[in-house]
Amino acid sequence: MQEKHLTNQKFTDFDLAPSLLRGLADLGFTHCTPIQALVLPPALAGRDVAGQAQTGTGKTAAFLLTLFNRLINNPQPPPAACRPRAVILAPTRELAIQIHKDAQAIGEYTAIRLGLVYGGIHYDKQREEIAAGVDVLTGTPGRLLDYYRQGVFGLDAVEVAVLDEADRMFDLGFIRDIRYVLRRMPPAAARQSMLFSATLSLRVNELAYEHMNSPQRLVVESATPTAEKIEESLFFPAAEEKIPLLVQLLRQLPVERCLVFVNTRIAADTVHRWLQNNGVDSGVLSGDIPQQKRERLLESFRAARTTVMVATDVAARGLHIAGVSHVINFDLPQDCEDYVHRVGRTARAGASGAALSFACDKYAVHLPEIENFIGRKIPRRPPPPGPMPTVQPPAARSARRPSPSPAAAKPPQRQPSPAPLPRPAPRPAAADADVPAVG
Repeated sequence: MQEKHLTNQKFTDFDLAPSLLRGLADLGFTHCTPIQALVLPPALAGRDVAGQAQTGTGKTAAFLLTLFNRLINNPQPPPAACRPRAVILAPTRELAIQIHKDAQAIGEYTAIRLGLVYGGIHYDKQREEIAAGVDVLTGTPGRLLDYYRQGVFGLDAVEVAVLDEADRMFDLGFIRDIRYVLRRMPPAAARQSMLFSATLSLRVNELAYEHMNSPQRLVVESATPTAEKIEESLFFPAAEEKIPLLVQLLRQLPVERCLVFVNTRIAADTVHRWLQNNGVDSGVLSGDIPQQKRERLLESFRAARTTVMVATDVAARGLHIAGVSHVINFDLPQDCEDYVHRVGRTARAGASGAALSFACDKYAVHLPEIENFIGRKIPRRPPPPGPMPTVQPPAARSARRPSPSPAAAKPPQRQPSPAPLPRPAPRPAAADADVPAVG
């Protein structure tokens, strides 16, 4: 029986290469999602497209099928140097990694060479792999531009350019790098360009019309920017009640996997330590986590070895993890679009999920803008029945000082006065090495 989030349009109805249909069949993909049904007809015909749809609705497969089919139908001999035929730009490492994994799965039976570049890890290894030659290069703007400026690869042979999560490129300050890369590709009329985003804002549309060839704007209409199967709830705790309320909800709810979003790295670490000290096994994901550790944390979360992940908005985009049953906005986001992307981590691919938000006195000021953006009020909820649990604070982190060397342990020698005095002048208290600095 066909799932409700799919259309009646079958992938076999399109003129897709047999190797791609075989890859789709292995993945169990038979019918298109609404955005795929909209995008594939003009995109497979060679048109530029700018697509908007909710997160988790299949935008990645739409552009991968398009570019794969184009490269397969127009084979080219391998160049002497690395000159990718398609470039996919993503704003975050997690999204770039996920796109690459999807490309490997869909293109399993093709001879197309795939490459992936992103920051934080494997600098020399990635450089060598790209220099050896790839047909499709996926990456984040910073690392990709770094290799390009070194001459590791060229952009003059690009036939297809894809920009995913375009609005996030602006948020993260990548837009100058994006324009730099696009201007070094063949002209817009000589390549196919595809742009995708959960929101097509004015600035995204301006980017599309500046660097694309009369793109067809395709929008999946919805009554709200958030998925229909997300049950949203809003609580109004005081600042000191947020941790007890969070612990209470995590103990009472049937959590399979839960993402807890906060606004800062310090808050992420603090909430994680509170949860750990109150019997809730959790991980923490923020921008300062080393890439290798980040990938281990995400793998543990995917495998449900860790059921609660505390995260900043670095994780709000590009996480395609099945079975996220709950999203909790411990802090209301300061950007209304981030609310849509956060709650979009649950209820993916037609599943249901729950999104719970805390409107404390610090962040409740952003609530009207969020509700205006999604076009409705978030349902208010009373606190769960029963008293809030008594929570135990995490142990204070002591500031570690390096052990003094034997020479440093000796008391400082008093310098002789420049002129004889009846008695030596006392040292000021501030000179005492044991008095802690303040400020």
